[in-house]
Amino acid sequence: MNKVPMTVVGAEQLRDELTHLKFEQRPSITQAIGTARELGDLKENAEYHAAREEQGICEARIRDIEGKLSNVQIIDVTKMENTGRIIFGTTVTVLNIDTEEEATYRIVGEDEANIKENLISVTSPIARGLIGKNLDDEVNIQTPGGITEYEIIAVEYI
Repeated sequence: MNKVPMTVVGAEQLRDELTHLKFEQRPSITQAIGTARELGDLKENAEYHAAREEQGICEARIRDIEGKLSNVQIIDVTKMENTGRIIFGTTVTVLNIDTEEEATYRIVGEDEANIKENLISVTSPIARGLIGKNLDDEVNIQTPGGITEYEIIAVEYI
């Protein structure tokens, strides 16, 4: 299998979610199934079917997380020398040359991405356009809105 790149924080969040699913959500679902069974006929028991469906979703998520964690490649940029080169895990500030707007993004794994927190997936168009570039480079990035020209004004390994 392919290695799944992830930051230290992302791996920790996945481990926390796995612990929650295994030791809190799974037992409560099992209890809900037991309670629903006591209500009688399982064919027409909506609570039972809902709990079983929730159990299936929970178990699938547990398998997904365990699979990712077994293939995780944790990348901690704080322990690397800042060369000004954009790599996985770096925080990048770019200037949109057309609009003069600045934006700061941190390039993270797919499971960690959250645009509201400026965490962009390594597979996103912007991240793919920035990876491998250096401080002060100008780059043209194909985004869903068209080609946008950016200048890289800061690269941080934080």
